[in-house]
Amino acid sequence: MNSTPTSPPDKVLFTPGPLSTSPTVKQAMLRDVGSWDQEFIDIVQRIRSQLLTLAGVSKAAGYEAVPLQGSGSFGVEAAIGCGVPPGGKMLSLVNGAYGERIVKMAQHLKIDQVVLRTEEHEIPDVEKLRQTLADDAEITNVIVVHCETTTGIVNPIEEIGNVVAAAGRIYTVDAMSSFGALPIDLPACHIDYLISSANKCLQGVPGFSFVLARRAVLEASEGHARSLCLDLLDQWQAFETHGRFRYSPPTHSFLALEQALVELEAEGGMAGRAARYEENRRTLIAGMRRLGFREYLQPEQQSCIISTFHYPADPKFNFNTFYNVLKERGSIIYPGKLGDVDCFRIGTIGHMFPADVENLLAAIEDAIGVMELDMTMVAAC
Repeated sequence: MNSTPTSPPDKVLFTPGPLSTSPTVKQAMLRDVGSWDQEFIDIVQRIRSQLLTLAGVSKAAGYEAVPLQGSGSFGVEAAIGCGVPPGGKMLSLVNGAYGERIVKMAQHLKIDQVVLRTEEHEIPDVEKLRQTLADDAEITNVIVVHCETTTGIVNPIEEIGNVVAAAGRIYTVDAMSSFGALPIDLPACHIDYLISSANKCLQGVPGFSFVLARRAVLEASEGHARSLCLDLLDQWQAFETHGRFRYSPPTHSFLALEQALVELEAEGGMAGRAARYEENRRTLIAGMRRLGFREYLQPEQQSCIISTFHYPADPKFNFNTFYNVLKERGSIIYPGKLGDVDCFRIGTIGHMFPADVENLLAAIEDAIGVMELDMTMVAAC
């Protein structure tokens, strides 16, 4: 008789996404639904409405939610490819790897662009943005990443939005890692397009991203799309006409998000979730400092999403060894993405709690022992 294999227990994902999910979110995916069946159509419509509610806006207020197959990057590329008019020019505010990815997307889409870069530990220069928009009338669009998970820094999207609105440009915010935890007031920030994903702070699973758009701007994008599959206007019109995706949707991911949104509400909404994430972060920072690690960012710049830490100064430190010790003990972290600084990243979002962070810290202490690190050398780094 064949026995059913036993799956190993899930490791806790201390990453910026995909994230650890609850058992009930996983359970929600253990059935099949038809993509054109009314049950699924109703689920998608409910989720579209719930996303607007979470954002503090509504259809009546002139906003639309457009889910799109693919990861968050697909949603960003769709918003760029549809939001920038033919012959338009995009200004990209960049202070990390995900801003650089946006620059690369624009290059592939053959969109003219201006790039204003700041160091990875610095927020964008708003006065330079203001002056650049005043000097270059050809700029039609501005885009920025809200929480740049290269480091965990949070960019001032309202201050930027005020400048963009005063200049009469279209404003896009990549809120991939922040939506669902950090407060975002779309009208106050003058956001025309906001992009996020099911598998970040909403604690769903990978499979689709979504764009929250001002309807007037979305309708004005007729003929802008540089891709058939990533045509936001066409997909929105399909939802409004018959409630369906144009092409095969990730049905199981929607079932997961439906359950995840129930759990978000039970936790106290965005405020309740943010409070847990912040407690995770405080536990992490206190423990890492106790063990001798230094954060890359200043405390006032740090989000509750992800934290970046310098490598220990001891030359015996090896990231692969460090990573594998943590993995063996049930935790997954991420390497750094900084070009000139040796670092690693630890996320504090997803279905995790302070007790999970304490377990990670115990594993890190074990790794220090395995590598026989002298953590007093960190201060000299």
